[in-house]
Amino acid sequence: MKRLFAGVALAALASVTAGAASAEGYKIGISNTVQGNGWREEMVCAMKAQALASGKVESLNIAHRNTDAAGQLEDIRNLIQAGVDAIVVNPANADGINAAIKEATDAGIVVVAVDQAVTEPSAYILSNDQTGYAYLGAKWLFEQMGGKGAVVYMRGAAGAGADNDRDVGFKKALAEFPDITVAQEVFTGWQQDQGKQQMLDILASGIPFQGVWTSGIDNVIVDAFLESKAPLVPIVGADNAGFVGQLSSVPGLVGAAVTNPGSVGGAGVELAIQILDGKKPESQTVLVTPDLWDNVSEEGKAKLAAAANPNLDPNWPVSVSIPGWTTYTMDQIIACKGPGE
Repeated sequence: MKRLFAGVALAALASVTAGAASAEGYKIGISNTVQGNGWREEMVCAMKAQALASGKVESLNIAHRNTDAAGQLEDIRNLIQAGVDAIVVNPANADGINAAIKEATDAGIVVVAVDQAVTEPSAYILSNDQTGYAYLGAKWLFEQMGGKGAVVYMRGAAGAGADNDRDVGFKKALAEFPDITVAQEVFTGWQQDQGKQQMLDILASGIPFQGVWTSGIDNVIVDAFLESKAPLVPIVGADNAGFVGQLSSVPGLVGAAVTNPGSVGGAGVELAIQILDGKKPESQTVLVTPDLWDNVSEEGKAKLAAAANPNLDPNWPVSVSIPGWTTYTMDQIIACKGPGE
């Protein structure tokens, strides 16, 4: 397994296999099971932008809807029937779509899972390190809480591979701080409106807590505190544009953003193209290592200032590209247009 920093030239992973030739006009399928979430929307836009920027993709066939593993099995089988050359998938869970993945790879279709791992060995995986993401943020949060107190644990979507991996990381950090307890655990479904309402309800309930860990639903959690006029507590989120901006502008807010680039979707498309071109990565699994930007240390403040981007949707991660891997421009990812659009 290969680990990489998000800013490292990931293209160095790929090695050319003998006799491979570049091909044009690939048809690539995309399967995603969460809509209405800024991270996923950026991911899909990165996929479109990279397909366009590569000059090697004739068309994209996109299945982008709110569904479960059973629905995604159907979507992938439809993509197989459509005759795509590769499928880039953000899996509903690690095991539930293995049968369709195997059907695809048996048919000679390249399958790349992004953001979350799958257990089907014929698939390639290019993912953010979700266990590391949770551990890094939770450990920082518990230290900010002085190693004691109660935390609100705001998870993602129940059963999702990334959520399961993040739960492992969160609980690893929790085990290192025996005086930290969980005041309340909720699943946000990675939906901004749902997460905000959950926090409003928790604040209204009067449950005491001293910190909040969020699974990437973050700027709306700060909004809930401000609208409720509740005292702020340390909050950990992701590198979403709105939260990054809040960490530098909201008086009294102590927090940290842990990087989780949605641009991994674009990297997944590029990996699929390279494999179709006859190039393969050194390892079947590639993990992008997260970084933490806090608004407490001078180093963290500098990283937040450098990353801030007011031109982005507040629910989009500021990590809109992975240098050396994605090749689209800022204008192209914001335009969110693929080949032929």
